[in-house]
Amino acid sequence: MPKVAYHLVQPENHTSRVVFASPHSGRDYCWSFLRHTALDEVTIRSSEDAFVDRLFDCAPQFGAPFIKAGAPRAFIDLNRSAEELDPALIEGVRRQTHNPRVSSGLGVVPRVVANGRAIYHGKLPRAEADQRIEQYWRPYHEQLRALINTAHARFGEAILVDCHSMPHEALDGVAKSVARRPQIVLGDRFGASASQTVVDQIEAAFVDAGLVVARNTPFAGAYITQAYGRPSRGQHAVQIEIDRSIYMDERGVRPNANFHNFRKLLRSVIAEIAGTGQADDMPVAAE
Repeated sequence: MPKVAYHLVQPENHTSRVVFASPHSGRDYCWSFLRHTALDEVTIRSSEDAFVDRLFDCAPQFGAPFIKAGAPRAFIDLNRSAEELDPALIEGVRRQTHNPRVSSGLGVVPRVVANGRAIYHGKLPRAEADQRIEQYWRPYHEQLRALINTAHARFGEAILVDCHSMPHEALDGVAKSVARRPQIVLGDRFGASASQTVVDQIEAAFVDAGLVVARNTPFAGAYITQAYGRPSRGQHAVQIEIDRSIYMDERGVRPNANFHNFRKLLRSVIAEIAGTGQADDMPVAAE
């Protein structure tokens, strides 16, 4: 089993209302898991947001906490509801209302990785799925919720920046309909998970760095933005998707020659996003 549910780095001085999170960059592919899969050690990483944790790991230097997954996405998907159980994979699960994510094999315990490649030879016992949820999914979300609540209590408002990456090919359809191919996609569930002001500020940080940004197409946000985005209560959640080809060799799942330069570029973006929520910019919450 993966060693831990999550890794958390707190800032030395908590001065920002922003919480950064990376739920899909876990890469603890333990042997007990790999020996039961139908995939090799590279293919099983194709759904992983590889190296996103390294791209955003400077966030605590700018006063914001950063939480990242310990377990890999192919093992447990933290961006799904704990109820999104796949009857095609897990024994004893009843087929319920149609859920396109579950139907495609991308439930909380995934059946497939990218391009529909099956992870297992057969089904998993229900007890195995329940154990993964209890040991990895729940601790991650309990800690994430605590971070958001702390920021909200301290600053009167909280912003969750949920950090992801996307395959370059995922943007092929979008690229045909716009003048410049997007490099970043911001998802706010079409305004349901964050205020326009918050999303505008995050978009401006990327645009100021020279990056091309789109909103909600093809990714508008999944479970995490839906569960934690409550803009009417001063709690915002924005999903960030970065084109993987900018910083990594997608086929080999390794950083490319541009990785360090892009990481340096993102540092200024992260600083600007965290800076929009500095304590002296925010009203003091009522005691």
